[in-house]
Amino acid sequence: MHQMIDQFLNYLAAEKGLSENTLSAYAQDLNKFSQFIIKTQGLKSEDKSTAIDITQIGRNEIVRFLAELRKETLSDSSIARILSSLRGLFKFLSAEGLLQQDPLAQIKSPKKPLRLPKTLHFTEVEALLNLNKGDKPGAIRDDTMIELLYATGLRVSELMALPLSTLNLEAGYLITRGKGGKERIVPIGDCACLKLRNYLAQTRPLLLKEKTTNTLFLSRLGKKMSRQAFWKKLALYARQAGIQKQISPHMLRHSFATHLLERGADLRSIQLMLGHADISTTQIYTHVSRERLKKIHQSAHPRG
Repeated sequence: MHQMIDQFLNYLAAEKGLSENTLSAYAQDLNKFSQFIIKTQGLKSEDKSTAIDITQIGRNEIVRFLAELRKETLSDSSIARILSSLRGLFKFLSAEGLLQQDPLAQIKSPKKPLRLPKTLHFTEVEALLNLNKGDKPGAIRDDTMIELLYATGLRVSELMALPLSTLNLEAGYLITRGKGGKERIVPIGDCACLKLRNYLAQTRPLLLKEKTTNTLFLSRLGKKMSRQAFWKKLALYARQAGIQKQISPHMLRHSFATHLLERGADLRSIQLMLGHADISTTQIYTHVSRERLKKIHQSAHPRG
C-alpha cells in the first residue's frame, strides 16, 4: 500500500505538476487512511515491512474509515477533501490495471457548505492602495506588489514566483504560471504599470545589490520573498489604512474578481484571468455579489 501511494504521489508530481503544498495534503490524507487500515488489521505502523494489499480493500473498509473520521468531529469539507484524495488514488490504481473494482464507486462525498469568499469593499481597497507606505526600497516594493495583486488577481504564490521576463509593460500584460503549470496571460492596468516602471527603474536595482536573478520582487537581501513575509506586511498596511478585517493576499484576489463582476465583466473573462480550470469555481463570485446586494437592500430600503 505504501509503495502504491508513493507511485501515485510521484504521478501527481510528474504528470499533473502539482505543487509541494498540494502533494503534502494528498500525502497527509492518504497516510491517515493507511494508518487506519493498519490499526484495523492489527498491524504495527512502526514496522516498515508492514504489507497491506490495497487491492483487497473494499467498500466496508471505506465506510468504517468514514465513521472514524466522523468520530474525530472533522468538518464535511475536511472529509470531502480526504475522500477526494482517496478517489484520486483508486482511480490511478484502476488506470494502471491494479484494481478490479473501485471501493469508492457507490460512496458519495458529503456536500460542502457554500462558503462565500471574503472580500474588501472598493473603498477599503482604495484606502490600502493610496496609503503612503514610505519611500524606502522595501516600502516601494510592497506598494507595487499590492497594486499588482489587486490589478491582476494573481495567487500570492504566483506573485512571489513572477519572473522579470514575463512582464510586457508596453502591451500591458504579464504571463503567469498557475496550478498544474498552466500559463495564462493577465492584463496589468495603467496604475500597476506605472508603479512597476518606477520599481524596476529605481527600486529593484537597490534590492538586487549586484546579484543576478530573474525574480521580479526581491527581499532586502536580494532574494525571492516568502509568502509569509508579504502576508505580514500586507496585514500591517491594512491596519494603517484603517481596515478592521483580517486581511490576506487571497482576499485581494477575491476582491479583484468580485469588483470586476460588479462592474459588468463576464464570468468567462474572469475565469481566464484567475486561471480557474472550471467556470463553476468562478461562479462563487456571483453569490458574493448577490449577498452584497441583499445587504445594501436591507440597510437602505425603508422596509428592509
